Amino acid sequence: MTDQGVGIVTTQLAQINLPPEGFRFERGGVLHSLEIAYETYGKLAPDRRNVIFICTALTGDAHAAGYHTDPAVDPGWWDAMIGPGRGIDTRYYHVVCANILGGCKGTTGPKSINPATDASYGSTFPEMAVGDIVEAHCRLLAHLGIDHLAAVVGGSFGGMQVLQWAVKYPDMMDRCVCIATAASLSAQALAFDVVARNVITADPGWCDGDYYGRGPGPVNGLAQARQLGHITYLSQDIMNIRFGRERREGAGDPADEHRSEFQIASYLEHQGAKFVGRFDANSYLSIMRAMDDFDLKAKGGGSLEEGLRAIKAKMLVVAVSTDWLFPPEQSKEIANALLRAGKAVSYCLLKAPYGHDAFLVDIADLVSVVKAFLPWVQAGVDAAAPVDTGVSLVASSEHTEILRMIPAGARVLDIGCGDGDLLGMLRDQRGASGIGVDIDLRQVVQVINRGHDIFQEDIDGGLAMIPDGAYDFAVLSETLQVVQRPRDVLNEMLRVAREGIVSFPNFGYYGLIGQLIRSGRMPVGSALPFQWYNTPNIHLFTLRDFERLCQEDGIRIQEVVCLSDTRLGRLLVSLGLRNQGAERVLVRVTRSGCE
Repeated sequence: MTDQGVGIVTTQLAQINLPPEGFRFERGGVLHSLEIAYETYGKLAPDRRNVIFICTALTGDAHAAGYHTDPAVDPGWWDAMIGPGRGIDTRYYHVVCANILGGCKGTTGPKSINPATDASYGSTFPEMAVGDIVEAHCRLLAHLGIDHLAAVVGGSFGGMQVLQWAVKYPDMMDRCVCIATAASLSAQALAFDVVARNVITADPGWCDGDYYGRGPGPVNGLAQARQLGHITYLSQDIMNIRFGRERREGAGDPADEHRSEFQIASYLEHQGAKFVGRFDANSYLSIMRAMDDFDLKAKGGGSLEEGLRAIKAKMLVVAVSTDWLFPPEQSKEIANALLRAGKAVSYCLLKAPYGHDAFLVDIADLVSVVKAFLPWVQAGVDAAAPVDTGVSLVASSEHTEILRMIPAGARVLDIGCGDGDLLGMLRDQRGASGIGVDIDLRQVVQVINRGHDIFQEDIDGGLAMIPDGAYDFAVLSETLQVVQRPRDVLNEMLRVAREGIVSFPNFGYYGLIGQLIRSGRMPVGSALPFQWYNTPNIHLFTLRDFERLCQEDGIRIQEVVCLSDTRLGRLLVSLGLRNQGAERVLVRVTRSGCE
């Protein structure tokens, strides 16, 4: 496998053929000429169905991968994600990335020349919506002879475009990846945009948006707006690590008593100056307004679930733990709404210290998740091997019993699903549909890689994302003893499913009790395969304890299967001494009064 990237690339310019009425914007306004700058990577398949479209963030451009002159000078902004052997593998996919409508990097925007006036559009450029950006990109794909997408992928504002695309053109793509995004901006994010807009329009060089040819334009305001944006892109921890309260050279210069003495000021000033050299203020405001107005909940009549109802693509929603511009709660809200709407969706939370920018700069885990999700990798091409934990927590005999209990075609929730073995068996042998829940990102990647849906979730946090009675069966296999609140988890699983199947190691087993009596030490065996100081099992209970809990909580036990690897254990079970003979127990439960 190579990791040299896609190499030298060239930005291309497409002149889009428009109908006589031109390109009409959702809020009114028309363009009679439309150019779109784009780049492509990887070979287009003969059937043209291996295309992945990359949606850019607020100030991104078409140059997502490779380099124009020197990999050290001008690498693509997502070069670590796109290329041979990378998350979006160009050995199999043809990747397209284009500049945003209204931008200033080759696609028609406020700075472009209006053919009707031979002057820049400036303040006359039509007001945009996210739907207009998606529509322009669809026309680019039509221009390229592409009418179907294997996937649409985007982070931040790009994730909003992905959602809009999936809602507006549900039959056009197979899969969608939404990273560090939201169905609408929070009030706090809107507030930052308000201030950014104000500092630009208050700049004396603004000239009501018609500053082209009349001086440098609102460069100071644009630089300050970018500085404000960069504050929201980084986490507090990263800012402390990088800058802390370090003072910069020349601090305390009496020539400028109001100049900040701290190193963080140098960073922000550098980012502002660099941005002014590559971006246009009108484009910044135009795109930012489209982002501010995006609201899928409003489009759904106040319900995000309804706003996402049209989606048909398989969805992956990824959040970043330290992102406070697009906080994880907003990504989870999208994933929860998709799940309630009955869509195929997976959700994961990446632990990364960099804040919102993590999806661009700290992407090792993101690469693994995206690569696992994309269909060709999931189907087995260059797929990662299953994670070997060193311990088999679920014996094949338990799987056999679970398969016996679950009828063909059932809807199944596998809580604490591990690497997805059981989900695979249920799909292959029972034709069951389902979703897994697990907290370990390594396991999440394996489950996604096998083609299953999964939510990365702390089970102790509850199953609030799942509506009542959404599943026929909920399986809690070798997990009840490791959660903080087993009683709550047990009741939650019977809220979301008609029946539950629970397996656990039985601490009443004669072998464990005998070992404890003989040695005076906590036993270690196949049922409890860990030393006391590193065991994940925080609750050691017996079959009788479990039966008592069910009785107290109005849970009806429908079937008990006692499993033992020893001849004596099986004999004790056959004599009715289940609590002494069962090494592991499998119990099928439901609510009392439920049939």
